Amino acid sequence: MRIAVFGIAAVAAVLLAAEGGAVPAKSLKPASAFADIKDKNARSLALFTEAAKVLMHPRCLNCHPAGDTPTQGDDMHAHQPFVVRGDGGLGAPGMHCGTCHGQANFDAAGVPGNPSWRLAPPEMAWQQKTLADICVQIKDPKRNGGRSLDALIQHASTDSLVGWAWSPGGGRKPAPGTQKVFGNLIRAWVKSGAACPKA
Repeated sequence: MRIAVFGIAAVAAVLLAAEGGAVPAKSLKPASAFADIKDKNARSLALFTEAAKVLMHPRCLNCHPAGDTPTQGDDMHAHQPFVVRGDGGLGAPGMHCGTCHGQANFDAAGVPGNPSWRLAPPEMAWQQKTLADICVQIKDPKRNGGRSLDALIQHASTDSLVGWAWSPGGGRKPAPGTQKVFGNLIRAWVKSGAACPKA
């Protein structure tokens, strides 16, 4: 019975990922866990699918919305109070992100913060996209902030706003694993050919 329940949960997670939904995960395998996959393309796909546990997590998806309004919480409900993207993803005049979001999390009020707090640009929207779409998108400098694949590794590994996903404060569930493990997965994915799942 336990195996059947686990199998159903695994299938549900795969279906959610295929439909572009958030798939909260508790763990993240290291890149070394995929070293035994001899076929380079298959290894690359496996690495990206593992990294997707972070990319498809609400901590990331909430700031990569399909529209001009961020979402929040594990259920990705509409941001309260209502806010819009504004210029540079920093909010509308009179209601910039920095009006509420400071340099760091303010746990007493449950407000997250980071010196670079903002929405991802519209061309970097991930919500409502499949994993295959996101994969192609993050490899495209026109839709990934002008980054080469090497710069993408650096971004995943060291960017403090990306790193916030593992220290979200306010009782929020962090993204699975650590930023270091995630960065290493992205590095190994790039070095193995940066293969993308089929659409």
